[in-house]
Amino acid sequence: MGWTFPWYSSFGSDFNYDFHVTLDEAVAPIEYNYRNKAEHVQKGETYFTQGELHGLSVFLRDDDSMLHAYSTYARGADLLAGTYNYLDLTPLGRQEDWEHPAGRSDGPFMHWVRHHDRYEKSANSPASCCSSGRH
Repeated sequence: MGWTFPWYSSFGSDFNYDFHVTLDEAVAPIEYNYRNKAEHVQKGETYFTQGELHGLSVFLRDDDSMLHAYSTYARGADLLAGTYNYLDLTPLGRQEDWEHPAGRSDGPFMHWVRHHDRYEKSANSPASCCSSGRH
């Protein structure tokens, strides 16, 4: 994507398990958004019981010491996704399948989220956001 600052990955480490965003009972007990697996199952939130989920953690480094200052999960990270802020201002909101009143959703949970390179091309759409000459 052309980023010019360093990115770091937790790949190959225990970090995602320690901070409960990679969920695999064979590695660690299931906990997400400060709830255990049984609590999520009871609430019908089985999508929060396995796989890769999102979260945000903030740290402060002081020489060789690292302080874990903050973590949030699920809707707690929404402020950083500008699209959610705009959708939340509209009368129909995000139209997620769990919202009330029932029937507002136009698909399963977060079905509309796409990576920049995963949109299906149609005959009427340009190949990229800038191919029409407008920026």
